[in-house]
Amino acid sequence: MLHSAHAIFEHRLRFASCILINLIIETLTMNRLTLFSRALVLASCLFVATSSAQAQDNPLAGIPSGSYTVDLTHASVIWKVSHFGFSTYVGRFNDFTSTIELDAEDFAKSSVSVDIKVDSLDTDYPNPEKEDFNKVLAEDWFKSADHPSITFKSTAVSALAGSSFTIDGELTLMGQSHPVTLNATLNGATPSHPFAKVPLVGFSATTSIDRTVWGLSKYAPKVGAQVAIEIEGEFLNSAK
Repeated sequence: MLHSAHAIFEHRLRFASCILINLIIETLTMNRLTLFSRALVLASCLFVATSSAQAQDNPLAGIPSGSYTVDLTHASVIWKVSHFGFSTYVGRFNDFTSTIELDAEDFAKSSVSVDIKVDSLDTDYPNPEKEDFNKVLAEDWFKSADHPSITFKSTAVSALAGSSFTIDGELTLMGQSHPVTLNATLNGATPSHPFAKVPLVGFSATTSIDRTVWGLSKYAPKVGAQVAIEIEGEFLNSAK
């Protein structure tokens, strides 16, 4: 994580500088520095080190709050489901939008919304000229004509525990809304994207849902009712 690595380097540099200052003072005074004075200098060093460590406790220190929009060139929404117990069938959605309202100082006040286009469903099914299985799933299973989008809106975001946190929200699928909890990770953050030169945050999230709760019950349970969902995303500051 670029931002954290820079903070750790800066913390170590400050502490080393304080120790060096103490040594210089001792040398200049020909080692006649009183015990009290030495303690005062070392206490100052510890104060600087502690302040730096506290800043490091927030991995978003120095990252501006505000709206962050997903970069689709570095994002994915993948789903996995059991196929008769013989294999795990993997698909994805290619067209989606997502916005994070980030509160970098009080992370629990952040929020996220996602809108997925059902017709962008992609299974990489072979020979689509013979059978467009993506279209079959979107139209026959997901009823995309009546429900073209899948949406998620957060209702609560937990505080960061290191880099881990949870997102509670409402998932709307096939016209039904039910609560879902995402287990998420803050992968990294930087005030300046290496190429775009704007603030960037990166997240991963996973969850598992019972698709039949939303009425998506075709062939369940032979084609698994439990669906594992894996989300990756880099988000760029929209204000820049």
